[in-house]
Amino acid sequence: MPIGSISTATPSIAGAQPSSSSASGAKSKGFGDSLNDLLASVDESAGTANTAIGGMIDGTGDVHSAMIALQKAENSLQLTVQVRNKLVQAYQDVMRMSI
Repeated sequence: MPIGSISTATPSIAGAQPSSSSASGAKSKGFGDSLNDLLASVDESAGTANTAIGGMIDGTGDVHSAMIALQKAENSLQLTVQVRNKLVQAYQDVMRMSI
């Protein structure tokens, strides 16, 4: 019995239909691509926070925007750490399964 991809196995949300690009056979975004996008987003938010801190230090930015940028960077990093923890836990659970 063939196993479908995750995108075809998941139920649609609120009755939404698959997009025409995925129905036409175009390559859909995979799980690895989603993780790469998440890591790129974390890197971008850290860079934005560093820029905001630099602006605050040299007087071109304000403390308020720097603190908001720092909090966003911290939240995105914490999300990434939690996703990693869940992936490691799932991997360990799979490895403990008997065949």
